[in-house]
Amino acid sequence: MSVAGLKKQFYKASQMVSEKVGGAEGTKLDEDFKDLERKADITSKAIVEVLSRTSEYLQPNPASRAKLSMLSTVSKIRGQVKSTGYPQAEGLLGESMVRYGREMGEDTNFGGALVEVGESMKRLAEVKDSLDIDVKQNFIDPFQTIVDKDLRDIQHQLKKLEGRRLDYDYKKKRQGKIPDEELRASLEKFHESKEAAEMSMHNLLETDVEQVSQLFALVESQLQYHKQAVDVLEELSNQMRQRLDNAQSQPRQKRMPKRLPSFDSWDPEPPNEGFSPMAVAPASAAPPLPNRTSLRQKCRSTDQPCCKAQYDFEPENEGELGFREGDVITLTSQIDENWYEGVLRGQTGYFPCSYVEVMVPLPH
Repeated sequence: MSVAGLKKQFYKASQMVSEKVGGAEGTKLDEDFKDLERKADITSKAIVEVLSRTSEYLQPNPASRAKLSMLSTVSKIRGQVKSTGYPQAEGLLGESMVRYGREMGEDTNFGGALVEVGESMKRLAEVKDSLDIDVKQNFIDPFQTIVDKDLRDIQHQLKKLEGRRLDYDYKKKRQGKIPDEELRASLEKFHESKEAAEMSMHNLLETDVEQVSQLFALVESQLQYHKQAVDVLEELSNQMRQRLDNAQSQPRQKRMPKRLPSFDSWDPEPPNEGFSPMAVAPASAAPPLPNRTSLRQKCRSTDQPCCKAQYDFEPENEGELGFREGDVITLTSQIDENWYEGVLRGQTGYFPCSYVEVMVPLPH
């Protein structure tokens, strides 16, 4: 930086300190300029806020917006012209429905219905993609141009104006010590920056016709999206009504239980195997539950920690293990003073300690 530039920076810093700390008054801008600056500031804030909220409206999920931003950046780095769109929730749901519907079989009522609804959801995702593209091209991009050019130019001009005002006020305060020619040049630069700032703010406020037209484009895009969505959903509703009528008109198939062979038709085993027909318990008789001593002996014989259910336990949350009174549960661990983890009939889960009696405790 040149010596003259360093001097200007010193003048501006010294004047700013005088105003902030010493209470010195700087050159006052006229009321018309202040009013213009206030209107331009409100307009600038409105455009920036609306841009941000519009992106959230198109895609409420912040993780998806972050993913889109990352993919768009990668596409630019790779030189790809086409950028990746938002991952629409309708499309993800539709793909899931179609996949499972085809696994079930489209010839079944539920499987066929899943495929039809899934295909319609994918069409809704395409309609939403069209909305995103239209809003981006006709609303977000024009407003973003205002932010990148017009608003940035206004901020630059206002910052430049403030710097020249500080420089002028510093020299004016030291009039007599600073040459008049230098003071006059500083005043001219101050007026020059003021006119440039006024022009940039005026140009922004005069483009309200374009801004209204861009808002109109946003509303038109939304209207088109909702019309297309209604068409898709009405067509799907008719398909579902027809499928439901067909399903209700079909007679239900009754399941006939297989007939078990009677006791008389059983072939007795050879006598050397020790089988006696009289030893067979009647079908209505339930096998007796083992007593507590036999259960404890059985657990100890396998050196496996186990417990016996004292009451029925119905699981209410995912991961809990249900059982009936008298069930023997293999213990795997103790979660805390109130919960065990165990295995019953191949299922692993948690259950309360107060519902069981430990037969063989867990090793410490």
